[in-house]
Formats: sequence, C-alpha cells, structure tokens
Amino acid sequence: MPNKRRAIRESFGDRLFLAGVYVFLTIVLAVVLYPLIYILSSSFSNPLAVSAGKVWLWPVDVSLLGYQVVLSNPQVLTGYANSLFYAGFGTVISVTLTVVLAYPLSRKSFFGRNLLMMFITFTMLFSGGLIPTYFVVKNLGMLDTRWALLIPQAVWVWQVIIARTFFQSSIPDELAEASEMDGCSDLRFLWSIVIPLSKPIIAVLCLMYAVGQWNAYFDALIYLKSQHLFPLQLILRNILILNTTASNMDASELLKRQQLADLTKYSLIVIASLPVLVIYPFVQRYFVKGMLIGSVKG
Repeated sequence: MPNKRRAIRESFGDRLFLAGVYVFLTIVLAVVLYPLIYILSSSFSNPLAVSAGKVWLWPVDVSLLGYQVVLSNPQVLTGYANSLFYAGFGTVISVTLTVVLAYPLSRKSFFGRNLLMMFITFTMLFSGGLIPTYFVVKNLGMLDTRWALLIPQAVWVWQVIIARTFFQSSIPDELAEASEMDGCSDLRFLWSIVIPLSKPIIAVLCLMYAVGQWNAYFDALIYLKSQHLFPLQLILRNILILNTTASNMDASELLKRQQLADLTKYSLIVIASLPVLVIYPFVQRYFVKGMLIGSVKG
C-alpha cells in the first residue's frame, strides 16, 4: 500500500501564535481600511449629515452634490487633463533619464562611476534651495510653461540608486561582454537586452514617478501663473480655499458654505485619488518584485 502523507500537526503554541498574527493583521487592516471607507461614504452623503458627524461607515442620505459641485467647475476638467499630461509625459521623461543614468553607473567598466555617483548622492543631502532653483528655471525661460513641471524634478536620486542596484544584481557583466564579442553596441544592448530584462524595476520607477507627479502642486504654485496650465492638485487646493473663506455673508449662508466645503473636501479626495487607485493593481506585482530585487544586492 502506498504511504499516506501525514500532515505535520502544529503544536498548541504555534496555533496560538498564528491566531495572534491573524488578529493583529485584522486590526491593522481595519485601521487602514476604515479611513478610506469613511472618506468614500462621506463623499456620497448629505452635507448636513457630514458636518454633523452622522457618517460612520455607510453613506447617510445618499447625495451626489459634492461631485456635482466639483465637476461643474470647468477648471477641474482642465486640471485633470493637465495632470494626466504631466504625469504621463513626465513619467516617460523621468524613467528614460533614470535608466540612461543608472545603467552606466552599474557597469564596472565605466570610468569614474564612483566619483560621479558620489556627486549624485551629494545632492540628496545638499541642494541649491528654492530661490536659486527659481532663478535657474527663470533664466532657462521655463517660467509659466509646462516644462517647469517636467524638467527641474525629472530625476530623483533615490530612484537612480534603486535602478543602479537592480542593474548590478540582475544584469551580469558576462552578458555585456558576450554582446560586445558579437558586435553589439552599448545602445543596442541597453535597448534589446537590458530593458526587456528590467520590467520589474521599470514598473517601480513608473509608479513612483507617476504618483509623485500626480500629487505635486508646489512647483506649479511657484512657477505657473496661467490657470489653463494648472494641474488638478493646485485647482483643488484653490477650490477648497474659496469654499472655506468668505466675507459679508450672514450666518445661515456661511453655515451652508461650510457644510458644502466639508462635503467637497471628501469628494475632492476621491477624485484626486482615483487614477492612482486604478493604475496600482496592474503594476502591483511588478512593484513588489522590483523593490525586493532593486533594494537588496547579492
């Protein structure tokens, strides 16, 4: 008779520990998930219920007034289009520059790579500051243009370090040497071999740069004056300020304005977070793999 596989029986201590882990993870999940559910429920609730604190878990007196107020503003749609452009085109520029910079720094045959990496890392600790950066952008003629949000912050040093470590640990030198013997140029090797083998780290870079570009508003606040160039985050900030500041209003009108501001705040959070929440599930598996490979060498 074939031997029957016997499952290893866990001891009482192991089962107790596992139960404690499940309880702890459940509590963490509830702590993280509840604010998201609360924001979503508040955005679909009545303004009076939101300001009175009646919303706990589910929407109260379901209403789409918050979304109607936000989407009725034509600047919101313009800001959405601008943010999609900044996030999409900016991510392409940033990822391209990061890969082109990080790959040579990962090759042992690149002369002076350690000195160059030291200068690049130095910028993480010391920077020119806001005023010198503003003058650089101004002298380059990028003030009040889309380039002001794409070029100055195109490369992040931490992303360069992650990509460099990934290339060092995942692209062996022997592969590059074999391609040189076959007459393959460096650009051809990068395009045909390195990039196809680097999908996890490229997905990580795309997600990081896209989220950072989507959430950015300070550079737009400093460099842009034309409202038709404003990203969504800056427009939403202006809407919140206009809804929370008012003068020469009676008490009832001021109360309605405050209730609407509370409701609009949650609707704005949902609208601003929606693209990131939609994109993340498609790159999540690459994100985890790329972070593990790119952050640990060996």
